Amino acid sequence: MNRLKAKYQKEIAPALQKQLGVKNVMQVPRLEKITLSVCLSEAVQNPKILNTVVDEITSISGQKAVITKAKKAISNFKLRAGIPLGVRVTLRKERMWSFLDRLNTLALPRVRDFRGLPNKGFDGRGNYNMGLKEQIVFPEINFDKVDKTRGMNITICTTAKNDTEGRALLEALGMPFRK
Repeated sequence: MNRLKAKYQKEIAPALQKQLGVKNVMQVPRLEKITLSVCLSEAVQNPKILNTVVDEITSISGQKAVITKAKKAISNFKLRAGIPLGVRVTLRKERMWSFLDRLNTLALPRVRDFRGLPNKGFDGRGNYNMGLKEQIVFPEINFDKVDKTRGMNITICTTAKNDTEGRALLEALGMPFRK
């Protein structure tokens, strides 16, 4: 069992139950899934770029990434429906817990000029979205093999009913928010 999951079950869930004032432990917010996604505009001209991004996201997440395709055709962007555009992976259960642990302890402290995560990433239902400008903050990425630094979007989905519950859960799990 992952150390962050064990800490959640033994310490964080009972503390959140008291803090939020819920009677049943099943009402305490918990993590559902984490989604990593990368969208590349240069993939329209060169679709082979997606293969390197798939390898990078697979090594970061520990799970095979899938290629996403455009849903609509947009003539101004020279985009047709069905053209491969991005890469996505959804993590659940053990891989989700290990990724969140690595994100908090290894990747976020390596971000240049990091002052904490902004509070405006919540969506109103307790889910949190954040973006990273570089994939090289993860220790799984070999800096010598990277041809170009690319950003990614990370979505953390919770069972929280509102943003205050979601923020309380993520702060208890060790996410470094701004004060």
